[in-house]
Amino acid sequence: MQKSITEMREDAVKIFNKGVYAVEPRRAVKKFCRRNKDYFYAGSRKIHLPSIENLYVIGAGKGAAPMAAAIEELLSDYIADGIINVKYGHKTRLDKIKLVEAGHPLPDKNGEKGTKAMLELVKDAGDKDLVLFLVSGGGSALLPLPVDGITLKDKQNTIAVLLECGASIDEINAIRKHISSIKGGRLAKIVYPAPIISILLSDVVGDDLEVIASGPTVPDSSTFFDCTNIIAKYNIKDKLPLNVSRHIKNGLTKKEMETPKADDPVFSRTSTLIIGNNMEAITAAKKEADHMGYNSIILSSMIEGETKDVARVHAAIAKEIHKTGNPLPLPACVLSGGETTVRIAGSGKGGRNQEFSLAAALDITGNDKIVLLSGGTDGNDGPTDAAGGIADNTTLTRAENLCLNPYDYLSNNDSYNFLKKLDDLLITGPTNTNVMDLRVMIVA
Repeated sequence: MQKSITEMREDAVKIFNKGVYAVEPRRAVKKFCRRNKDYFYAGSRKIHLPSIENLYVIGAGKGAAPMAAAIEELLSDYIADGIINVKYGHKTRLDKIKLVEAGHPLPDKNGEKGTKAMLELVKDAGDKDLVLFLVSGGGSALLPLPVDGITLKDKQNTIAVLLECGASIDEINAIRKHISSIKGGRLAKIVYPAPIISILLSDVVGDDLEVIASGPTVPDSSTFFDCTNIIAKYNIKDKLPLNVSRHIKNGLTKKEMETPKADDPVFSRTSTLIIGNNMEAITAAKKEADHMGYNSIILSSMIEGETKDVARVHAAIAKEIHKTGNPLPLPACVLSGGETTVRIAGSGKGGRNQEFSLAAALDITGNDKIVLLSGGTDGNDGPTDAAGGIADNTTLTRAENLCLNPYDYLSNNDSYNFLKKLDDLLITGPTNTNVMDLRVMIVA
């Protein structure tokens, strides 16, 4: 197979898009949920609809709108009411279910207002009612309702501190759950005794139910003690709002209620259905790569860690393939997923996928034909309009021709402006889904 760098870049984009398409929320819902006259099937659950007094639909996430649209198509004649929170711009037409646009990754007043409305809707639900809870990536930030004594501003500042220090999504969610009125199993407690079915599009490594949207309907194994350890690990005690520090400290002395655990009876009325995840997107991308004639391999869907370090490992694998044909021969396509983190040291603009592309470019320069695309499946990478970036073995040469110093941009966390000047940004627009990141590496 003889392809130019331009053709390899085009192939990488096509492979990425195929992966994203595989986890389109409306299709995903209908893949796992169906209706047969008076019966609704959610995975292995079979519900006799005429036996339900009130059917409520609530939820949150970047893909919640198309998920809700699919549920309306299946159950419109039975839906009593509903409300979902989505990220600004991630909306679609709904008839029975109200839609609230809100802030992500930092929560805002709209998100708080929508979450309050959800709880008001379902707090009096009875054992003959049914609640469907739709969640996709971004659900945690889009369900902001702090516990008494903590303001939304306190929560916003807390999340900003956690993002800046490079805390993992698990660590961020542990603290989120302990300052929230809905997360960490508390939604299940509020809805009880009504049954609740959570329909989830997973955006977390390993599909951990406790981490997806910070687990509003599942038992929480994290504790106030864990929160204290996270704060100490990143040395951020003095950076957190006083109300948050006080609440966590009071939790250690049982002055604040812990999140519900596995032995709580409320969880006897809950069930969960995962309708899509990172591996499904990667698998679809691999099929497309195979179809194009590449020798392809899935590296992992569970890659975490510092973005620059992970980028260097990927670049090393690409060079190994080109030099020795290991772990697979040319032309090769290596796919990976997961979610890395960026430690903010500069004042630039970018996201983890753009930083990944810039960092990788430093190690793949030369005569070897290598293309590396890294993108967020939601179409948004950090606070930018880009999904990610594309680097190849000519990136540094092209940068030099424009008098751009990649090391300066990388140290300033300014990958967006570096890639933009090279026309190397991956721009997809909002995809209305989110199953973490997808990386496509082609070596020829």
